[in-house]
Amino acid sequence: MALRLVADFDLRKDVLPWLRAQRAASAAPGAEDVLETNYESLRVLNVERNGNIIYNYKDDERNIVFGLYDCQTRKNQHLYTFEKDLQVVSCSVNREKTLLAASLVKSTEEGRRNELQPGSKCLTLLVEIHPVNNVKVLKAVDSYIWVQFLYLHVESHPLPQNQLLLISEEKYIEQFHIQVTQEDGNRVVIKNSDHLPRHRIAEDFVWTQWDMTEQRLYYIDLEKSRSILKCLQFYADQSCDLMFEAPLDITLSDSGFKLINFGYDYRQDQEKLCKYLTLCVFTNHTGSLCVCYSPKFDSWEQITYSVFYFHKGYSKTFTAALGSAGSHGTQGITFLNLERYVAVYLPGHFFHLLNIQHPDLICHSLFLTENNKTNDMLPHSSFQSLSGSLVLDWYSGRLYRAFLDQSYLLRFLWNTSLDCEKMAILHCVLSCGQDPQFLEGQIIQWISENVSACHSFDLIQEFIIASSYWSIYAKTSNVDTILPYSSVLTWNTEIPGITLVTEEIELPLMKVHSFKGYWEKLNSNLDYVKYAKPYLCYNNSVVKREWHNLISEEKTGKRRSTAYMRNILDSAKRVISNIEARNSEPRLTLLLQEEDNHQKLLLGLMVSELREHLLRHLQGVEKKKIEQMVLDYVSKLLDLICHLVETCWRRHDLQSSVLHFNRPRSAAEFEVFHIMTRILEATNSLFLPLPPGFHTLHTILGVHCLPLHNLLDYIDNGVLLLTETAVTRLIKDLDNSEKNEKLKFSILVRLPPSRNSMMDKSSFSVEFLPLNYFIEILTDLESSSQGSQDAQRDLGLFFHHSCLVPSLVACHRNVRGRPEEANRTSQELR
Repeated sequence: MALRLVADFDLRKDVLPWLRAQRAASAAPGAEDVLETNYESLRVLNVERNGNIIYNYKDDERNIVFGLYDCQTRKNQHLYTFEKDLQVVSCSVNREKTLLAASLVKSTEEGRRNELQPGSKCLTLLVEIHPVNNVKVLKAVDSYIWVQFLYLHVESHPLPQNQLLLISEEKYIEQFHIQVTQEDGNRVVIKNSDHLPRHRIAEDFVWTQWDMTEQRLYYIDLEKSRSILKCLQFYADQSCDLMFEAPLDITLSDSGFKLINFGYDYRQDQEKLCKYLTLCVFTNHTGSLCVCYSPKFDSWEQITYSVFYFHKGYSKTFTAALGSAGSHGTQGITFLNLERYVAVYLPGHFFHLLNIQHPDLICHSLFLTENNKTNDMLPHSSFQSLSGSLVLDWYSGRLYRAFLDQSYLLRFLWNTSLDCEKMAILHCVLSCGQDPQFLEGQIIQWISENVSACHSFDLIQEFIIASSYWSIYAKTSNVDTILPYSSVLTWNTEIPGITLVTEEIELPLMKVHSFKGYWEKLNSNLDYVKYAKPYLCYNNSVVKREWHNLISEEKTGKRRSTAYMRNILDSAKRVISNIEARNSEPRLTLLLQEEDNHQKLLLGLMVSELREHLLRHLQGVEKKKIEQMVLDYVSKLLDLICHLVETCWRRHDLQSSVLHFNRPRSAAEFEVFHIMTRILEATNSLFLPLPPGFHTLHTILGVHCLPLHNLLDYIDNGVLLLTETAVTRLIKDLDNSEKNEKLKFSILVRLPPSRNSMMDKSSFSVEFLPLNYFIEILTDLESSSQGSQDAQRDLGLFFHHSCLVPSLVACHRNVRGRPEEANRTSQELR
């Protein structure tokens, strides 16, 4: 299953044995079986911010017993016992475990056990429990009340004042301010318990949700028949702010009432959950704000659910087919928060993993149906998504931590045939993996064996862009909108089993003017949606434009300054040094081991342009940090290409002897040549640099693998580049057989008389007079069907003395810029 649930807490394993031990230590002989009879009354009531879990059960006299499981010490603690047969509605304990708030109603002896009696008087009590002492009645009303202590950030000592929220079924929320003091040593009592200050912070709402980790209260009220989402943020100074108001295009009834994360709602019958609407708010540290909504549904042919991506300015409404009409269930739809993803889960039907951070394209989200055999592996229970990745199963009493199962996703990647699933899984693995280096290696291995498996997108491009993005994202989360996340900009292919409609929505209206932490990032995201015109994401086309500018200037004689060119090449050297410093193992190929100023110039230009882009858009980030980000990003990009090539070499067990021409070709070499050609296509279309040495290796393999006419087509069309190293090896390694002479002739006649890059020492420039002389011979031969005797003689001498080529190259480098000496050397070589 794509989702893996790891139990952090289990009532049966973490509480029941302790209760039995406690009972056995105090019970009379023969009473040990009582707890077995009352086990079904053992329930989880609440999970506090610090992870402590409150539970209750009824003892053999049907008294209500409250206990606490400390998630840090993994020990249980008895909190309080009400010596009455009551039903607990809600319960919360303060951080210091000195006060207990509980809301209770009378149980009925008639009908189903634990059923709540309509019209029961609800008592809301505040109890001193350190030690057990006074009980204060906060409310005694005929409507249900829920309670929740605030857990506010403090630096050191406990606050002398506790904050308690009371949520009423009559649609109002009150905040109580409770002063405590110490008496007789460690005894904690409520100060002025008869006059506890309180004030109403919300009213006339129809839905509310508590975020225990961030201490936020979301609620929806109806204003002029519109549903308005609001949020209260509570602070350590005991104040709270209304942070935003956001209109929701959903229909809610003012007669309804729904609570999320205030404990288990015993009023709802499990068998009727699918008939209720589902609505919840999810956020994460990147500044995302999502509202997930599914209306109540009666038909089992299809289901509709919506996600309001407020941080992106639009909503997406999905309609999923439910398959077999006979496979009805009792569960409603469940939304689970997985940080960068939200899982939408309907047991027995589908599992939809929604990309929250980059939701633009549906292909970046994973949709799995019952045909994938994914749903039977998750419990068919009433899940409640708490803060972060915590998931609580109220019925079984288990608290899970939810993860994306990397092993499953990798297996699925190898087996799926759909491009949309490959795309989605690729991003899931790279964004959520705990061991990026291992996962990248697994993906590279898959790519090397399935390089042509995708038709809707370029697999190599997507991997390079996505992996480079996530490598830098871990160091700063400010790059969401300024670095490319994917090579795919549009997706028009249907996803089997699901359709969607995207609509623009009104942005939240922020109600405060000073932001920190999450709120600063959310506000930044909202500003981007409102003001980011044009698109701010980096595009390597700026490198292409600068490259062509350099070529144009070279042709007109307007060269850049020496300092500019030196800075560009120095940037490339730093990237290569950075890669080599991070890789202790020796390279298997020529990559990064060759002077290739053509690629170094591209590399340096990308560093320069990306640095300028980040400096322009990452305001407030120091320049040194940005320069390191750029260095790491470009290094990662180049290193990924190296790993792709080297993985192919290892897979096909190619040896260093491949780098020489005087050996027979092999099928393995052709496979590696094919993959390198695909890498070249992927990088060329994005105008990305390649590791120095790539073109030499590619050309050597091309000479090995291709028939002469295909080889020459590849050279003429710029797929294979004739580097100095490749041509020198070809002339040295091959003998002077008729076939080899034809090959040498065909290669040498294609050496360019001039190269546009003024910094490319690997090119054979027009100033290389000795070699130009031989090119003239070859041109003469090519233009004449018979060829002159002098040209044929000189050609034979050239091939006979092919060992001169390195000397010619060296001579050319020594005399470049000195025409008189070059001409003299040319005459001597004649």
